[in-house]
Amino acid sequence: MAGSRFARRLCAALLSLGAVLGAGCASLPAVEPQPQHYSGRFAASISRGDARDAVSGRFTLAAGPTRSVLDLASPLGNTLARVEAGAEGATLTAPQSDGTLATWHGPSADALAESVLGYALPVAGLPDWLEGRAAAGRPALLSPEAGPAVRIEQDGWVIAIDERFGESGTPRRLTLDRADAASSLQLRLVLDAPTIESGPRSGSR
Repeated sequence: MAGSRFARRLCAALLSLGAVLGAGCASLPAVEPQPQHYSGRFAASISRGDARDAVSGRFTLAAGPTRSVLDLASPLGNTLARVEAGAEGATLTAPQSDGTLATWHGPSADALAESVLGYALPVAGLPDWLEGRAAAGRPALLSPEAGPAVRIEQDGWVIAIDERFGESGTPRRLTLDRADAASSLQLRLVLDAPTIESGPRSGSR
C-alpha cells in the first residue's frame, strides 16, 4: 500500500517536472548563430568627372543572419567608417573634419554610405560575394553559370573574382566596379587566409 502511494507520488512529481521543463524550453529564445568574420586589405578608387580620389586600408566584416558590421580603417588603424545593417535599418559612423565621430541613420546601408561618404559601399551583397556567390533573392548574372563563378553582376556592381584560396576555394582577391552617369568606383579586396579555428568559409551562411 505504502509502495503504491510512493509510486503514484513519484509519477506525479516526474510529470510536474516534465511540464515545468517543457514550458521553460518553449520560452527560451532561439540561439543566434555566430557571425562569420572576414578581414583583409582594400583599395578604393573614386572618379567624379575630372576628380579622382583614392583611399586604402584594412577592412573587417562580421556577417550574421540578421545583422552585419563593416569596419574600414586607414593603414595606421584610424577609423574611416563603420556601417551596421540589420532588420531595423542601418547606421553609419564616420569621423568629421574636427576629428569627432558622428552617426547617421537610414533604411539601407548601401544608400546611407553613398549619401554620407559620397560613394556606395556594397554592404548588402558583400557577405555572399566574399564567398564567391550571388546574394539570394535578388537578380544576378553569373559567369560561368555552372561551377565556381569568376564574375557576378548584382545590385549595380560587377564583381570579378581574380584569385581563390586553392583551385575552387573561397575568393582571395576580388575587384568590384560600379558606375553611373555621375561617378565610378572601383574597389579591390585582398582577403586574409581563413583561420584554422574558423575552418572553411564556403557554405557557412
